[in-house]
Amino acid sequence: MEPRLDVWNNPTAGRILKHLSSTGKVLAESPLPGATQELVKIRASQINGCGFCVDMHTKEALAAGETQTRLNLVAAWREASVFTEAERAALELAEQGTRIADAVGGVTDEAWEGAAKHFDEDQLVALVSAIAVINAFNRLNVVVQNPAGDYRPGQFA
Repeated sequence: MEPRLDVWNNPTAGRILKHLSSTGKVLAESPLPGATQELVKIRASQINGCGFCVDMHTKEALAAGETQTRLNLVAAWREASVFTEAERAALELAEQGTRIADAVGGVTDEAWEGAAKHFDEDQLVALVSAIAVINAFNRLNVVVQNPAGDYRPGQFA
């Protein structure tokens, strides 16, 4: 399967993606746990049907030491016993932030309060930013139909 556009090698897209991609370094340096970041990116990507990002972030999570069991259960996190309360709050916020048009008013106060109970202001900024950025990447990849399966950890580092 070939993508509709080769955004990774297009000069205009390259200038745009350079800025969007630079958020990855900032998020990596943030106080939000890396495991939480990857779980949120995977869940949003699953919801958005972005195979490219699901492939990328599951492989990055595995390379960083995440367990296969937890990765297998991200889509069913509510029924799984392997996630912390903080991770559950982050996943709930990610789901509501990704499905923002599904509810009047967007993210519920309960979801926000759940996240705020577990994360400080800097972590919340990083969490909200991670949700926003992965949704942008999901939309880009889904629109241009970037194929999934060939990503290698560290490929875009």
